[in-house]
Amino acid sequence: MPNEKEPVVIESSFHVRYAETDAMSVVHHAGYLVYFEEARSHYMRELGSDYANIENAGFRLPVSEVGLRYVGSLRYGDRVKVRAWVEENRSRKIRFAYEVYKEGDESILVTGFTQHIWTDHNGRVTRAPQQWVDMMAS
Repeated sequence: MPNEKEPVVIESSFHVRYAETDAMSVVHHAGYLVYFEEARSHYMRELGSDYANIENAGFRLPVSEVGLRYVGSLRYGDRVKVRAWVEENRSRKIRFAYEVYKEGDESILVTGFTQHIWTDHNGRVTRAPQQWVDMMAS
């Protein structure tokens, strides 16, 4: 079996905002999906393809599946660190994987994935735009 190319892992970090927490100052479980989205957007910008550019070119990446595993939690004021990478990249779908940490502590608190399908602006499934294919090949 040939060696597979190591994925490009990109980190983003930001503070937990008060609005993302519950009455106990713990990040609400749904807040981690927002963190995934922020990490995914940062990932695409770092690779040179802002998501807005993809939309302006007539493409969309709707979420088709989500998975999260909670091991620990973050609290208001913590600094979040999210690692994101492309776990699977096909012609019509892409799957991002994530690991969430509290900055300064390398213990994984949340892991997960989001799977997306490439569509045109009318919602019809299509192939990934050439810009994305080229970017992922480099």
